[in-house]
Amino acid sequence: MVKRSLTKPADESTEPDEVFEMAAEVFRVMSAPMRLKIISSLCVAEKNVSELLSQIPTTQPNMSQHLNTLYRAGVLGKRRDGVQIYYRIIDERVAQLCRTVCLQIASETD
Repeated sequence: MVKRSLTKPADESTEPDEVFEMAAEVFRVMSAPMRLKIISSLCVAEKNVSELLSQIPTTQPNMSQHLNTLYRAGVLGKRRDGVQIYYRIIDERVAQLCRTVCLQIASETD
């Protein structure tokens, strides 16, 4: 499989199998509830690890591992400000997909 950033859109020459491979990669990245929580939190505003940890109960190493996975997949961007690293959503398609699915599930459980 050719590794592509999730932010790169498929063009007209993309083979159907490659489109499904790319879609599967999006779903793989979003398959962990912790990553969905991170995406949801970052949809509001950019945050550093401490801010994320104050909203999402987990350990710092676990949070860093999930942030790294999302960053490598092209879902998140990051910037350094002194000793702090701030994360933000850069793939709006993934954020929108997360919002849509979570809102639908939440409305069905009410």
